[in-house]
Amino acid sequence: MTNRRDFLKKAGLGATAVGASTLAAPAIAQSTITWRLQTYAGPALAEHVIKPAIDQFNAVAGDEMQIELYTADSLVPTGELFRAMQRGTIDAVQSDDDSMASPTEVTVFGGYFPFASRYSLDVPVLFNQYGLAEIWAEEYEKVGVKHISAGSWDPCHFATKDPINSLADLQGKRVFTFPTAGRFLAQFGVVPVTLPWEDIEVAVQTGELDGIAWSGITEDYTVGWADVTNYFLTNNISGAWVGSFYANMDRWNELPDHLKTLFNMMADSSHYYRQWWYWGGEASLRVNGTKMALTTIPDAEWQTVEDAAHVFWDEIAAESETKARVVEIIKRYNADMAAAGRPYRYT
Repeated sequence: MTNRRDFLKKAGLGATAVGASTLAAPAIAQSTITWRLQTYAGPALAEHVIKPAIDQFNAVAGDEMQIELYTADSLVPTGELFRAMQRGTIDAVQSDDDSMASPTEVTVFGGYFPFASRYSLDVPVLFNQYGLAEIWAEEYEKVGVKHISAGSWDPCHFATKDPINSLADLQGKRVFTFPTAGRFLAQFGVVPVTLPWEDIEVAVQTGELDGIAWSGITEDYTVGWADVTNYFLTNNISGAWVGSFYANMDRWNELPDHLKTLFNMMADSSHYYRQWWYWGGEASLRVNGTKMALTTIPDAEWQTVEDAAHVFWDEIAAESETKARVVEIIKRYNADMAAAGRPYRYT
C-alpha cells in the first residue's frame, strides 16, 4: 500500500500504466487522451461487470481516447476511490457511493439500501423516470465529480459457513457487507466486518468471517466465495445493488462532446450486460449450482426484517432534506409498483 501511495504522488499518476494492475492496457499514440478508471470489482468479477464495455469503448475510440482499467484496490483502496478521483489522481470510477465513502447526502443509498428495490429493473426506473438521476447529479456537482449514470447489479444475499434458517441464526455472525447494509443488519445481531475485497475468501477460510452479505449467488460462484461457504440464504435485503460510473469533473469537461456520448454509451452497455448476466445467473445457479445448499427463513419471520427496513427509511429521511427527497421517491415508487400488481409486484 505504501508503494501505491508513493506512486500516486508522482505527477498525477504519470503517463505510464502499471502493467500488472491493468486489464489489457492498449498501446496508445502520444496524442491519445488516456484515462485511468478503477472499479470496485476484483479481476474475475471485472471480466463481466465492466471489461467488455471498456474493450468496446477502446475499440471505437481508437487513437482519440483509451481507458486503462484497474481492478479493486490496485491503485487505491476502495474506501479512498472518491478522494483520489476528486483530486484527479485517477480519472474515473465504477463503484457504489457507500463503499467508496463519497461525502454526499446520497451516499447511504448506494450499494444496498434495504428493500428499496425488489428487482434489478427497479434501479434504472428509479433513476431515469422517478428523478434520482437529477438528485445524484446535483450532489456530485457540489463536490467536483461528474455522476455519469447509475445501474443495477445483483441482489444482496447471505453466503455462510453455517446454515441460516431463522433470524436467531444471524446472532453474532461476523459478516463482510456494505456500510449501510451492516448498519441495518446490526439490529438482528449481525456483526459487520470491513476488509479489503481480495482478503474475503481467506478470511472465511480462517474463521475471521462467518459469512458474506455482499452479493447474489452469481458473484459467489464467479469470485470463489462459493468454494469457501456452504449455504446460500434465499431471502435478500435488497433486489439490486446500486452502482454508478463517475468521473473527475475537470477531466469530463475536457472531453469533446462525441467522446462524452461514447462514454455514456459504454456505461449503458455495461449496465445492460449486467442486467441479463445477473438475472440469468441468479436463477440458474440456484437450480443447477452444486457448491452451496439453499436455506430460507420463513416469510412470516422475514417480514420482521422488511418492516424494520421501513423504520430505517424514516430514520435516514430525518437526517437531511436531500435524504428525505430520496426516501419519498423510493416510497412512491414502491407504492406504484404494489398498486400495479403482477408482474411488477407479487403479494
